[in-house]
Amino acid sequence: MNYKSISKLFLLGFILAFMFSSCTKEGPMGPAGADGADGTDGTDGVDGQVTCLVCHSGSNMEAKQGQFWMSAHAVGAIAVDYAGGRQSCAQCHSHEGFVQYATLGEVLGDISNPSAWECNTCHGLHETFEGQDYALRMHDAVSPLSNIVDDMEVVAGFTMDLNGNSNLCANCHQSRRPEPNIESPGDTYRITSTHYGPHHGAQANVVYGTGFAEIEGSVAYPTAGGSIHLEQASCTGCHMADFTDKEGGHSFIPSVAACNECHDTELEDYNYGGVQTEVEELLVELRDQLIELGVVAGDDTDGYHPVTGTFPMVQVQAFFNWTGLEEDRSLGVHNPKYVKALLLNSIEAMEAELSATAAN
Repeated sequence: MNYKSISKLFLLGFILAFMFSSCTKEGPMGPAGADGADGTDGTDGVDGQVTCLVCHSGSNMEAKQGQFWMSAHAVGAIAVDYAGGRQSCAQCHSHEGFVQYATLGEVLGDISNPSAWECNTCHGLHETFEGQDYALRMHDAVSPLSNIVDDMEVVAGFTMDLNGNSNLCANCHQSRRPEPNIESPGDTYRITSTHYGPHHGAQANVVYGTGFAEIEGSVAYPTAGGSIHLEQASCTGCHMADFTDKEGGHSFIPSVAACNECHDTELEDYNYGGVQTEVEELLVELRDQLIELGVVAGDDTDGYHPVTGTFPMVQVQAFFNWTGLEEDRSLGVHNPKYVKALLLNSIEAMEAELSATAAN
């Protein structure tokens, strides 16, 4: 068979196939068959709004707001009147400043119309939308400002880690100022202001056990970060325990019920083991020594303040410890071992200073 014959056969086959397909038509659709049996129902999914409603239900939000109105954080005079508008203070003393600091890492300038703290000062956007995601703006370990001198870190990479949510508190509740012998090392230190000292409310430093003047003495200082109230409790665990008896929750008032649960006691206050009584007596003793040395002046009516002037370094260190621990306001509860070591060693050092002064 030659090439032409083969070509003709292929052409004929193509024509026949085309004609067959064009002549074949699909018939009408037949009647529908009977429905098949229903399949097994799937497992019900979780309501997408359940997690949200744990916090955002009307009654829950009203309760938390009611608790918050009991707290010092809701007082505008603390947040705004004194320092809320200043760029250097606004990150902790106004809602607008804190949100800028948490979001941008700095406050861009003075706040022209600062306002007091509110819910979304601390709470921003959710990340995981799971049960423990409270949308806190900050929860990482904190680099204390007292570790910075002349824009340089005293200890490279040092952070205070108060464990998760409690780190939010540490961003503001810290001393901000280094102890005097770190800020300006030497034999003496010049106090230039009657407001000198650590920032008012260095609770994070106390809890973590760092940032104060560790004067040498007979009492050993515990390891930083090793306090029982840091390892077995937390800022939120004590101050934001279940709201009972007008304590805990978003009032931030420490809960005696939480103390009793952990310590298996039936206390009516925070004076577990007499710690607060002992620390209060030590604070008064150290204060009176500093008054006798001329570093502190004042009285119970008008308050106490440092005297401006140049003093031996150890005396200013003792003052730094005294005023910082006074303004911690826990009377030792936050970290009993660290607080008592600071006070007892400071008192020993001031006894030596008074003896030296008397000898001269």
